[in-house]
Amino acid sequence: MCGILGTVPFTPYDTFKPALDTLYHRGPDSFGIESIDHEVTLGHRRLSILDLSESGHQPMKNDDGRYMIVFNGEIFNFLEIKAELLAKGHSFRSTSDTEVLIKAYIQWGKDCVLKFNGMWAFALWDANTKELFVSRDRYGKKPFFYAQVDGKFIFASEMKAIFPFLKQREVSEDFHWMKNNIFFYEATDKCLIKGIKRFPAGHSGTYKEGKLTMYRYWNTLDHLVEVPNTYEEQVEKFRELFMDACKLRMRADVTIGTALSGGLDSSATISAMAHLAKNNNSYSKDWQHAFVASFPGTPLDESKYAKKVTDHLGIGATFVDIEPLKHWHKLDEYFYLFEDLYITSPLPMIMLYESVKKNGVTVTLDGHGADEMLSGYQQGNLEALWDARFSPSKTKDILNIYKEGLNEDTVQYDHPNMTKLYAAFMSKKMAKKALGKKMPSLDNQHPNFKKLDNHAQYLYAMFHENILPTLLRNYDRYAMINGVEIRMPFMDHRIVSFVNSLPYSSKIGNGYTKRIVRDALDPYMPKDITWRKTKVGFSSPIVDWMQNDLKEWFMDTINETSFLQSDLVTSPKELKIRMSQIVEGKNNSFDEAQKCWSEFSPYLWEKAVLNRKV
Repeated sequence: MCGILGTVPFTPYDTFKPALDTLYHRGPDSFGIESIDHEVTLGHRRLSILDLSESGHQPMKNDDGRYMIVFNGEIFNFLEIKAELLAKGHSFRSTSDTEVLIKAYIQWGKDCVLKFNGMWAFALWDANTKELFVSRDRYGKKPFFYAQVDGKFIFASEMKAIFPFLKQREVSEDFHWMKNNIFFYEATDKCLIKGIKRFPAGHSGTYKEGKLTMYRYWNTLDHLVEVPNTYEEQVEKFRELFMDACKLRMRADVTIGTALSGGLDSSATISAMAHLAKNNNSYSKDWQHAFVASFPGTPLDESKYAKKVTDHLGIGATFVDIEPLKHWHKLDEYFYLFEDLYITSPLPMIMLYESVKKNGVTVTLDGHGADEMLSGYQQGNLEALWDARFSPSKTKDILNIYKEGLNEDTVQYDHPNMTKLYAAFMSKKMAKKALGKKMPSLDNQHPNFKKLDNHAQYLYAMFHENILPTLLRNYDRYAMINGVEIRMPFMDHRIVSFVNSLPYSSKIGNGYTKRIVRDALDPYMPKDITWRKTKVGFSSPIVDWMQNDLKEWFMDTINETSFLQSDLVTSPKELKIRMSQIVEGKNNSFDEAQKCWSEFSPYLWEKAVLNRKV
């Protein structure tokens, strides 16, 4: 797990090194820069996780020096691929997955990525053909940005490493669309800074003779599978896949742990880790490190549930009290490092992974991806109503699941009438069907998309195109700002293909969301967690902060002349009034406070990223 930077043609060391060092946080352990004649320069900032010796150093060349690679990510099944390559006559001088990647490319060419179970963004230079091969993992867990400036192709793990190569830093023509569609731009090539593009997930490409050619190597819809006929068999299959996904992700030469919220997904992950470690000595023995973000006195505090999990497993936990005043002075730096926009402050998440690193843990196995894939959000649950429309009992079940999943706080969160909610949803859905409108998705013309039920279609877009890509980007930044790698067993591509092939009733039903996860992992988890129905989510308790700890800061900032005159904020004077109402306690809506933050944050981004001196 690292930070990478490269240019074609080459860049002088004195220019290249400062740009690479903007990625220091991603790879604090060491760095490497290699140039080949005047053709290419590749740079790497290393976070050592597998093969901590110099043998794992990058940029890495193959035995005869023809190929050179910089790689950010992990190939979790590298041992299995290595065994296959050894049988074909390849030899190895390191125990790193990077060398396995190079040899896999030599053996199978550009199709090698189909062999990988992992997360990656890499660039491999072929000195014979003068061609750069680049690839990004199936779902975009690892970032990859690029730009073309005056005939030079530049790529990097973060936009900031490309800034020094731009003639000037200015906002993209799409900036205002992006700030108003925060969950929809990550899966596009659009970036906040003009001249920089995002390389798409599930794609590979080549850069040769001044031209970038890319192609899609992975579409989940091409990899749907036959699922067992009975639900009980489906549960067994899911359990088998999930345990193996965790097993592969427990491979590390450093200490591992987990960010534990007390919710179902992170609890399932650490419970699986405990089961694996207990029953097989070949996995990491140093895994019992749980880190819990705590928001005492707010509706977002789930620490009591996390404690139930660690008590059940017989391990300790580090509870991180998120006290904003202790870190708020770093907000500009955090925004610069985060470099994108989101609906909530990055502070709690950055603080959590900061604690992870300070306590000697470099890798966490976290529960990301399950909500989007298995219907953990309320709107996704509603979409199942269309599939259940001919069954009154299933319809009632889904509405009860929706109602019981609402946050218990009655002041900051809305609690709609279920009858009205159902009527509104169904009338809107029927109108769309009558007009022939398809589920919004880039892949809705794919033959296999049309075979998915309504619920699965909605989740497909959420997983591949809007919510999840945004969260993957966010958590990459939150963790890598602190030199921590996140691994996500729910996002093993075998699980994604399997779950996308399941009917809606395996994901939501019998009183619960994420039904198959609960039934598969119940033997290893405390019952209070497995069968808990309310969902909170990891966010900032923005109402409490605006009305208490950060009241003075918010009022001072929205009265700044530069804020009121900012071109990146829509109607700053109106926004000032709305934010003042929350600060003064005249409006306690969490949704409104979050909207205000979303509209306010471009001003913070402008100061921290756009106007930052290089």
